Amino acid sequence: MSTEFEVLDVHHHVGNAFRALGGAVDSAPGLDAEQYRKVELGSRLAIMDESAVDQAIVIPGHGYHRSNGIGDTRAENDAIAAYRDRTPQRFPAAVGIVEPRDGAASIAELDRCRSELGLVGISFHTRFQGVSLDSRWILSYCEHMAGIGLVPVIHAMDDTPEEALWKLAVVARSIPQTPVLALDAFGSYEATRQCFFIAEVAPNVVFDTSLSYNFDFIEEFALEFGPERVVFGTDLYSYPVGRRISHILDQIRSSALDDESKAMILAGNARRLFGLG
Repeated sequence: MSTEFEVLDVHHHVGNAFRALGGAVDSAPGLDAEQYRKVELGSRLAIMDESAVDQAIVIPGHGYHRSNGIGDTRAENDAIAAYRDRTPQRFPAAVGIVEPRDGAASIAELDRCRSELGLVGISFHTRFQGVSLDSRWILSYCEHMAGIGLVPVIHAMDDTPEEALWKLAVVARSIPQTPVLALDAFGSYEATRQCFFIAEVAPNVVFDTSLSYNFDFIEEFALEFGPERVVFGTDLYSYPVGRRISHILDQIRSSALDDESKAMILAGNARRLFGLG
């Protein structure tokens, strides 16, 4: 008889990143804003329900337009907090964005995200942000975040030089007492093997399962470094891009890990990381 596990996905994006990657500028040109909001939420919840995903942490898409500078970033943070608040039983927490482009002005936005919006972390996806992950601004933001209780949520897709895994280690080692969540780090075989080294040199990094093609190597990673170093994530985007939950979920459920380890990876570690109880 199979065990039922609570599932909390740490990696859902709300918005359109694909306009920055050769995709359409408008996600759904045939729908007005209110129609799209309903379709987007309904689609996301249906996808989650189909795979028995109980909850998800939501993050803005990093492909948003920024013609109004930090005002657009503030609007994204307001919107992701509102998305959380509309359906808190499914989206218990939200993560915001700040831009290195805005320099010192982003420090005030970090404070606002924490104190006014109640966000639990800040996402960096330097592929979309025009800087290297080891940018001095990002290092200074992470230092400030460590002091106010925001989790650094760092996209570390080694295929793109801006997000090379060694740069993830630089950031994590600059705040060694603060947990850092790495997204997309298991995105290829070579990157997955590099994660074993990164886990040694930066023991405060927790890795999500997004973009991995197979759980077998992550299972080996969890056995070597402990299941507390892995959280379930899918990189699910808004309609119409997001269509299904990653096949990794069923592989975790059926893996040789014990039930306690599975429960930690599927929800427990994320709850502890983001202070969700």
